[in-house]
Amino acid sequence: MDHDINDLGQPIGLPVSGDFPRPMPPLTPMQGRFCSVVPLNAKDHAPGLFRAFAEDKDGRNWTYLPDDPITSETAFEHWLTRCQNSKDPLFHTILDSDGNPVGHATYLRMQPEAGVIEVGFIHFSPLLQRTPLATEAMYLMMRRVFDELGYRRYEWKCDALNAPSRRAADRLGFTFEGIFRQATHYKGRNRDTAWYSILDSEWPRIRAAFEAWLTPDNFDGAGQQRQSLQARAKS
Repeated sequence: MDHDINDLGQPIGLPVSGDFPRPMPPLTPMQGRFCSVVPLNAKDHAPGLFRAFAEDKDGRNWTYLPDDPITSETAFEHWLTRCQNSKDPLFHTILDSDGNPVGHATYLRMQPEAGVIEVGFIHFSPLLQRTPLATEAMYLMMRRVFDELGYRRYEWKCDALNAPSRRAADRLGFTFEGIFRQATHYKGRNRDTAWYSILDSEWPRIRAAFEAWLTPDNFDGAGQQRQSLQARAKS
């Protein structure tokens, strides 16, 4: 890691420029080509999200989330209302091109004084998983953090046993930083937490890979990618 040397011959961190605290994320939509990411509105989004999550027939998408599957639409709307009222995590709904809710994600553990923010509480329904919408939603949230708000660090944390989440972090350009052993517990079980991050200095390269991947010419007539996101990042 780069550093300076002070007058005493000691290594010290590089200077940091910019004004702190950085702004908090605004409650405004983020619009893409495949999807939009909008502030959660429980009344409007609950019915669609409930149906989308119900496509997960065995409830496996809930395994690594702090809550158990919610099988009652009324209970789900009450839960979603609590989520809407939360300031941190700050919930957003992912809408497909027709405006249908297909998943949610949040900004959380926001530290504007340090310029650090995390993405989490990611729940992608089967309608969203492994689609260009899912990738674009993550890109839109990153772009807001770095380009609009000027944060220095974007974090991704997950249960170290959650292999799909860890693969997603790698694919999206995050750097693995290590395992925090017995970091917390949930649902009556231990959680070792895998930490990942993207830094503002890395963002221009990652942004270029996203934007190249999301262009129409990267998809064939069946909607399949011609080149992977990771390949784009290396090109």
